[in-house]
Parts: sequence; structure tokens; C-alpha cells
Amino acid sequence: MVTGEKLRTALMKYIPEGAVDTCYDWIRTYRISVRVKPSRLSKYGDYRPPIEGGSHTITINHDLNQYAFLITFTHEVAHLTCFLKHHNRVNPHGDEWKNEFRYLLKPFLVQKVFPDDIANAVAHYLQDPSASSCTNIFLMKALKKHDSHEDGWIHLEEIPFNSTFAIRNGKHFVKGERLRKNYTCYEVPGKHKYFIHPLMEVKAIC
Repeated sequence: MVTGEKLRTALMKYIPEGAVDTCYDWIRTYRISVRVKPSRLSKYGDYRPPIEGGSHTITINHDLNQYAFLITFTHEVAHLTCFLKHHNRVNPHGDEWKNEFRYLLKPFLVQKVFPDDIANAVAHYLQDPSASSCTNIFLMKALKKHDSHEDGWIHLEEIPFNSTFAIRNGKHFVKGERLRKNYTCYEVPGKHKYFIHPLMEVKAIC
């Protein structure tokens, strides 16, 4: 069993120090199993309710910065608390979930856990939160400013059309045309089609 001190130490690797106590309490109160996963194109995190008396499970991508990780974790905890109150009788990202998400995230604004640029973006986003924070360009750009900037990693929107690029999990794609929000990209080999956010961090290959 993970001790309280080990859990707090683990949390400090992924979220701002000012949020550790609250997240620790959520994990203990709701018996959450938190699993850090390799980067996934389709989502930053997810929530799964208990099966046969097991734990609530939340998974989060490993490569999020501490502020994006905290917002994603809060997003998934909101699914958990919404499930406890309504089970599967409401829409996954309907008004009930939005109210839970606002309730859980707003204290971090009051506590000034986020830097000013992210706090302003979060306050705007909470007026009408969506299924994924990456659909809000204002919030995404604020979060991306706080990513670690390693040599060679740039945003997908910065590379030319038809370029081949890699993402952090090692998969390769060819950049296609931009639709309303995302770029149509094709995995190589295989040519499976994916829709990738313009602010995804990539490394151009050619």
C-alpha cells in the first residue's frame, strides 16, 4: 500500500505544490487509483467507475506540464463526483458535469495555484467548459507557454503541409489539411487517419 507521504511525494512530481493537499484528499476520500500513461492522441485523461467493488480509476498522460496535469485530473475527478451523484443518467459533459468541474477547479483560482496567464484563461474557460481543454485555444496557448522547451520540439501548426513528423510516443505522421479545429494527419506506416490539435508538440522529420 502507498503511504500518505509517498503519495504526496508522487503528486509533487506532477502538479503544483499548492494543489497537493486537495488532490491528496480526493484520492484518499474517493479511493482513486491514478495511473500515468504514455501520451495518447485522442485524450489527455479518462475516468472509469469501479468494477465489482474496486477503485475509481483515473488515467492521465505523462507528458503534461504541472498545470495541464492538474486541470486534467480535476476534469476526471468531476466525472467521478458526477457519477456518484447521477450514475449514467446524465450526459458525460452536460450541465451536471460542468457544475462539478467548476466547483472543484475554482478553489485553485482563489488559492492562486496557477500563474496569472493560465488563471485568466481558466476563468474564461470555466464560463462554459467543454469535453476537452484542448478545444479552447486561449487556454491551450496559455498552458503550452509553460511546457518544457526541448530542442527540436515545436507545435504542429508550425510545420509545412505534407511534412512528416514524430510525436513524443515515437509514432510518425504526415501532416494533412486543417479542418475547422484540427489537422488531418496520417500515420506512417499504415495511413490511419487522425485529427491532431495544432498545438500538439511534434518534431519535424522532413
